[in-house]
Amino acid sequence: MVISSIDLKDGHVVQLKNGKDLVLQRDDAENLITEFNRYGEVAIIDLDAAMRHTDEKGNTANTELLKSLLRKGNVRVGGGIRDVKKAKQLVSLGAEKVIIGSAAWKPNPKPGECVLNTEFLEELSKAIGRQRIIISVDAINGNIALKGWTETSGIPLIEGAVQAEKYASELLFTCVEKEGCMQGTDMDMCRALRAAVKCRVVAAGGVNTIEQIAELEKIGCDVQLGMALYTGAVSLKDSFTACLDWNKTGGMIPVIAQSTDGEVLMLGYSNKEALNKTFDTGKLTFFSRTRNVLWTKGETSGHFLEVQKLRADCDRDTILATVIPHGGACHTGSFTCFGSDPDAKSSMERLYSTIADRFANPRPGSYTATLNDKRVREKVMEEAEELTDEAETKADVIWEAADLLYFVSVLMYKEGVSWKDVYDELDRRHKE
Repeated sequence: MVISSIDLKDGHVVQLKNGKDLVLQRDDAENLITEFNRYGEVAIIDLDAAMRHTDEKGNTANTELLKSLLRKGNVRVGGGIRDVKKAKQLVSLGAEKVIIGSAAWKPNPKPGECVLNTEFLEELSKAIGRQRIIISVDAINGNIALKGWTETSGIPLIEGAVQAEKYASELLFTCVEKEGCMQGTDMDMCRALRAAVKCRVVAAGGVNTIEQIAELEKIGCDVQLGMALYTGAVSLKDSFTACLDWNKTGGMIPVIAQSTDGEVLMLGYSNKEALNKTFDTGKLTFFSRTRNVLWTKGETSGHFLEVQKLRADCDRDTILATVIPHGGACHTGSFTCFGSDPDAKSSMERLYSTIADRFANPRPGSYTATLNDKRVREKVMEEAEELTDEAETKADVIWEAADLLYFVSVLMYKEGVSWKDVYDELDRRHKE
């Protein structure tokens, strides 16, 4: 599958040729990650950090922008990660994986010795787990490139990759000579790398056609795209479709729809035409095997499924669609095809949405709409006291906790804080 790249330099999104020459620059990183994440994972690279253009605190002109993007998709981050502390911080801020470049390698290994900085990699693996580690095996003329591709190490690509696999769940291979040139990547080198290791391999540098993306997929390599996306040479929707195993499924791919809260809503089947319509409309579309026609969920009931992102499974023969349901997903009127309840399950997000609706569209007699800032804070304190001082039985605790959570949600809404913000902070603390 395709991983979209957002390279940051001097606070801008850029694309460079051979890692040096500026080809394009733009300032819409927020829009880019929303679009890119719909089709797959996103790689964010701090080029200034890779080149050691940092202040005394280790920050760059990209630091704040990078932090703001980390929880807006399935993000992997790289560029200048040279110590465990920084890697842990990035994971706590929302990065799913970190890409380790120069820090993974010994600059001048002696003949026959391990080429890796094993002390650092072992410490990093203990701190964040091997599954979160990606090691760059970028190469110039077949040798590992270091220090933002300004130096070569004398370490042969395949030798380095075989050793690096012990400490990483993925290897990111960039053919530096091809990077940004739009001339295709080195397929022979990709095949040799794929044959030498068992872990996931992501190829980057020069890929510029759907045909080459599909070819790399067939040999078991994912693709990280930059220049081809920004110039319009390759579209993400075509790339996503081309990477699926249509032959195995007879031209039909099962699509599982789940809510943003993770509840499974329904299962349907899509062909290429249905998938393209999903991409074009943003509404989940299937192919009816009984009626032999395309059908967009909700086209008659109005209960459509707004697509947030699509992910293919490891075998590329099933799609998981994360959606926002507008009404029940089942033809019976139920919220999910796997239950009979007409409504979504209660959750903090559902409560928050109801509170937001009450303030936006106050109904006659709505208690929520009467709560001003002063009163809601008083109620939080009052309910907290009742929970801690008066609740004696399990039923009492449940009742008072529900009251407290309701008023906390109202206070959060008034302050512009979402439950996702709270969850993210709890996640950050857990991963520190």
